[in-house]
Amino acid sequence: MKTQSLVLGGGCFWCTEAAYQLQPGVLHVTSGYAGGAEPNPTYEEVSDHATGHAEVIKIDFDPAVVSLATLLDFFWSVHNPTQVGGQGNDEGPQYRSIILYADAAQKEAAE
Repeated sequence: MKTQSLVLGGGCFWCTEAAYQLQPGVLHVTSGYAGGAEPNPTYEEVSDHATGHAEVIKIDFDPAVVSLATLLDFFWSVHNPTQVGGQGNDEGPQYRSIILYADAAQKEAAE
């Protein structure tokens, strides 16, 4: 089985992680941080807005079961990319909407 990975941020990583774990074809979801200056930030540092990171999830998926387009369509439905400064009740820049593409095909699909 050939797997692919996609990294997304759309609010609290625990919430987006839980949503993607329910999707057919998603094999594993890992929460973490991306887009900041600190090499190994702690939850407290990110929450204090000291690092510039966003909360993200890495989705490992089987493209034979679920397409990249389907995962991205789901991304737009599980968060509000136009909300500035957070998602829902979660406020802060660490909850911003972000897509970190791995290659030209992911960039094109995201755009």
